[in-house]
Amino acid sequence: MNVPSLVSGSFEDDFFPFSLTRSLADIRCGILTIREKWNYHLKDNHSFLSGISIPANIIPDQELVQSIQELNAGFALGKAAMLLQLPDILLYNLSEIKKDFDLITKGRLTAVISSTNKLIGSEIFLERGAVVEHSYLNASEGPIYIGKDALVMEGSMMRGPFALGERSVVKMGAKIYGATSIGPGCVIGGEIKNSVIFGYSNKAHDGYLGDSIIGEWCNLGAGSTNSNMKNSGGSVKLWNPISKTSINAGLKCGLMMGDYSRSAINTSFNTGTVVGPASHVFGNGATPSYLPSFSWGYEHEVYDFEKAILHISKWKKLKGHLLSDEEIRQLKNIFDQQNKVS
Repeated sequence: MNVPSLVSGSFEDDFFPFSLTRSLADIRCGILTIREKWNYHLKDNHSFLSGISIPANIIPDQELVQSIQELNAGFALGKAAMLLQLPDILLYNLSEIKKDFDLITKGRLTAVISSTNKLIGSEIFLERGAVVEHSYLNASEGPIYIGKDALVMEGSMMRGPFALGERSVVKMGAKIYGATSIGPGCVIGGEIKNSVIFGYSNKAHDGYLGDSIIGEWCNLGAGSTNSNMKNSGGSVKLWNPISKTSINAGLKCGLMMGDYSRSAINTSFNTGTVVGPASHVFGNGATPSYLPSFSWGYEHEVYDFEKAILHISKWKKLKGHLLSDEEIRQLKNIFDQQNKVS
């Protein structure tokens, strides 16, 4: 497909830890990633975009695509929604779930929704192969989208806007508040509110996840819980080790966990905790507010690279995937940069 060239820039540094392992075009916000949104918008008419470069943090919509088509790109980009800093992913997630829902389901009929479920509202869509039984689906405040071959076990309670990705699983008795987006291949349970999980990650057991962003191939141990609000009621600060500055994330902000990271059981994540990729989080009490990439525990010990790769490989195999040579090279570069290997 002739999609525009989605160009990275200096703004990527503002999206640590997720920008270490992906382009901003592959950030999930709503049901889809930014790249997937472009593909949906352009599937019927895309030839006019050949050779055009657009910043990867621009969130496309039909108005933007039409404006570019009319050769008014400068004006269009001036009005377009864009991700400028990490909390923007959560800021836009509610509206993007609604837009993506309309985009994906336009002109289509939902798969049959079992009569064992309790439904509120009409914007509920199940893709082919999705199984939902004996659950509560409340779409009165936003749509609920259940992806292909996903499974929602009995007793689950979902309040939209909510999106569950392809082949993901919601375990029995889960409580999910909008706006929450779960990517493909995830297993989720417990209580989740206003969060984004990019894909292939587990938050499978009891514990609270709120106002948080979790990367791919992560695992939150049973009972892991995050704080999303300071006891003082003050603004939450997020540390960025690249710019060596903190940004104001507003009154509510939870956990920002980079790809391939995992937590031990009953881990208590502090408000506004940032965890770099490929970290193993464990220790006594609440976590530090920042754990670098390849952290082994709270004390900033370095996770041995070969051991980390072995452990990550095993976790990927649990979901039927292999750790690629390209991923290993990328992780080695992150490890070397973190530990200043020349």
